[in-house]
Amino acid sequence: QLQVAESGGGLVQPGESLVLSCTGSGFSLDSFSVGWFRQAPGKEREGLFCITQNGGSVENVDAANGRFTISRDSTKNAVYLRMNNLRIEDTAIYYCATLGERRCSLRVTDFGSWGQGTQVTVSS
Repeated sequence: QLQVAESGGGLVQPGESLVLSCTGSGFSLDSFSVGWFRQAPGKEREGLFCITQNGGSVENVDAANGRFTISRDSTKNAVYLRMNNLRIEDTAIYYCATLGERRCSLRVTDFGSWGQGTQVTVSS
């Protein structure tokens, strides 16, 4: 069974940075496109960034606004989401998920295996 797990969330102040990790268990993330999503209280889950098997990516420009980057580390079977200049409105639970096709997407319904999420809280 494909399982992914997110880590790296926490409480930070506005303007600070975080790096979230998505790790795979029992399979290689290199075989999948991986997406990062978030869900704030009372809002729908939204796609932020996706990276393909060969490193191509798709960004939700409205949400990330050039502050986020995505990367892979095959040696650690991980995909990272680096978030800079965090804002209060970035507060949400952040999820990663896999897409078993050679393309990227920001649509929640395109993705299969989801992690439990990691909480990011931005507060002064």
